[in-house]
Amino acid sequence: MTSDSAYFVGKDIVARDVWTTVPLDWNDPDGETIEIFAREFVAAERRHDDLPLLLHLQGGPGGKGVRPVGRGDWVAAALSRFRLIVPDQRGTGRSTPLSGSRFAEMPAEEAARRLSLHRADSIVRDFEALRAAHYGGRRWWTIGQSYGGFLTLHCLSAFPEAIVASAVAGGLPSLDPDPAEVYRRTFPRVVEKNRQFRERAPHLAERIARVADTLQAQDVRLADGDRLTVRRLQTLGFDFGMGPGFDRVHWLLDEAFADRAETRLSDTFLASVGAATAFAGNPLFIALQESIYGAGPTGWAAQRERERHPEFDEDARPVLFTGEMVFPWMFDEVRALRGFRAGVELLAAREWPIELYDTARLGANQVPVEAVVYFDDMYVDAGLSLDTAARVGGLHAWVTNEHEHDGIVMDGVAERLFTALEWRLGGRGGERS
Repeated sequence: MTSDSAYFVGKDIVARDVWTTVPLDWNDPDGETIEIFAREFVAAERRHDDLPLLLHLQGGPGGKGVRPVGRGDWVAAALSRFRLIVPDQRGTGRSTPLSGSRFAEMPAEEAARRLSLHRADSIVRDFEALRAAHYGGRRWWTIGQSYGGFLTLHCLSAFPEAIVASAVAGGLPSLDPDPAEVYRRTFPRVVEKNRQFRERAPHLAERIARVADTLQAQDVRLADGDRLTVRRLQTLGFDFGMGPGFDRVHWLLDEAFADRAETRLSDTFLASVGAATAFAGNPLFIALQESIYGAGPTGWAAQRERERHPEFDEDARPVLFTGEMVFPWMFDEVRALRGFRAGVELLAAREWPIELYDTARLGANQVPVEAVVYFDDMYVDAGLSLDTAARVGGLHAWVTNEHEHDGIVMDGVAERLFTALEWRLGGRGGERS
């Protein structure tokens, strides 16, 4: 089903809604179905033009499509050339959602099975169904941000014939998926990000320690009833890998206390921390975080690595913030995640077969790929990304330390990727098939 009516986003973007019905389990095409939602965006002045298609592969896992408020950052570069298709990955946004309350009612086996059906292989097959149902099977370009790069390599492994060219921003994964290795490399980078944060905001060190001491001495509750613990406070470091991340955390901590003597935590602070650490809008981001690196069992790889780094202990001072890491306690202490606990536990303990990448096919790849690798990326290890770049045919890597993980929103990044691909296609950026 496609919406019959188009509507404006901002003053000069025209959008329409696209729905596709797909199997929950692609190995059981006659079984339960779910709905996949996508939006198509086009520049208002080009709405009637026969433009090439660009599929946006959103970050995540569990990422819904971008909701632009105008022609900013990479969207401007995209709309100058393409009809932009932005899906909500299965389980997110307006696609058939997953909720902790529903999962709480399921046996662990069923919960784990359903979670396993929301990984890259199913997501990419959903996109193929979307392409066939609404675009006549036309080939499209792709742009993958973060986890979207993981999806890109799966697309190139499974359906390379569907793709004209691919751009990837901060999302080239290892072709030898190993969560333990990922987190072994990640923790030192997070330590360095903490050092940089303290260097930028040395006046906050004592305040953060006082906040942590308060949380250890008192039963501090957030608006939804969850207790705010030190380890939950530490997850604010999720933001440290983004361009404005240090400043966002800085200003949040700036209002930590309600009095000048800094003895009472403020309601503003508690509301802000609660919203930043609740994951209510994207619980799959946490539930599937380690599963993106392989078929398992992951065995709580981040937790095992954290135990090797006592500087992250809750009693340690200065307080160190953690990064893009998921720990078992989160499924006890965070309301939106509790219902997923049994399923995630089983997912972490057992192997759930999935072929993420066909290394032989990727080695022989002929689809042009332009990827930006952020050398200091806190989330995606540049060393692993460059190893992948050397092993995928047709992939050119631009390595830079000018941007953080969200560099795609900076002026010129997407434009450079698209221009490079157009040049490699011999100026055929507008080809339809």
